[in-house]
Amino acid sequence: MTRHALLRIGTRASALALWQARHVEAAIARQPDAPEVELVHIRTEGDQRTDVPLWTVGGKAFFTKEIDRALLAREIDIAVHSLKDLATLLEPGTELCAVLARENPSDALLTKSGALLQELPPGARVGSSSLRRRAFLARLRPDLIALELRGNVSTRVERLQSGAYDAIILATAGLTRLGLEGHITCELPLKQFPPAVSQGAIGVCVRADDLHAKRWVAPLDDRAARLATSAERALLRSVEGGCQVPLGALATLVGEELHLHASVCALDGSSLLTAEGSIAAGAANAKLLGRRLARELLAKGAQRLIADVRGVGNAVAAP
Repeated sequence: MTRHALLRIGTRASALALWQARHVEAAIARQPDAPEVELVHIRTEGDQRTDVPLWTVGGKAFFTKEIDRALLAREIDIAVHSLKDLATLLEPGTELCAVLARENPSDALLTKSGALLQELPPGARVGSSSLRRRAFLARLRPDLIALELRGNVSTRVERLQSGAYDAIILATAGLTRLGLEGHITCELPLKQFPPAVSQGAIGVCVRADDLHAKRWVAPLDDRAARLATSAERALLRSVEGGCQVPLGALATLVGEELHLHASVCALDGSSLLTAEGSIAAGAANAKLLGRRLARELLAKGAQRLIADVRGVGNAVAAP
């Protein structure tokens, strides 16, 4: 048997991040003559800044940049990310080598009483760390109270059960991967509550010049997930959004046609802009579709909503 050089996978140390890294490790191990793999835990800014909502902090890539810098410093060979956390403009010298088959992209509602969203009483406390989720929640139920919710997935579920919240909203994918799907009261409708760009997808980055790592990571790329997330990420990049912007989008591959639906919502839910379109499946076409819908949203006034949200964030963050 041929022995290949060790591959070091960089990952955050949260339970969900480790699940994703081990999922990649197992997929590499299934290949014939696969190399040994080692996990390297890396602490990111997002892990450290637990005292304030991340949408009040300037910058992006809170959960990824330290891992990508370790990749460029050759301290690791592979970087595993929740793709929704990865900036649309990659660190120079890195490459998104694989997007793994996507888990359910929807958001999930978890309630202490078992009530559905429309059944929650006025004034019910709903926990979420996402401006996108808060905005779409305000549009559907403006009478509910949105509260900040940080911590890993299991901690958030425990805080709901302890009575700190009446309901919380989390990604269905993370709950499913950690075996916590039994806590889900219901999945939120994708059109009314569009997910974050690339939600449910795992992205694997390597150094652009590392042919050894590419050999083992490239076979993990899933065509449908790659096309869908390429369209969504092109949309996000063109709108100039980030984790501070209440934009939701979902692309789906049906046969050889790629569909994309996107919405930008005012933080108070008072205004909603949507765009939808389709294109023949293909790598270049996916990005074209994303950029086309971004132009449509911007023409409808998306930049004004984004500016309003950033103004709120800056006001909260100011000393």
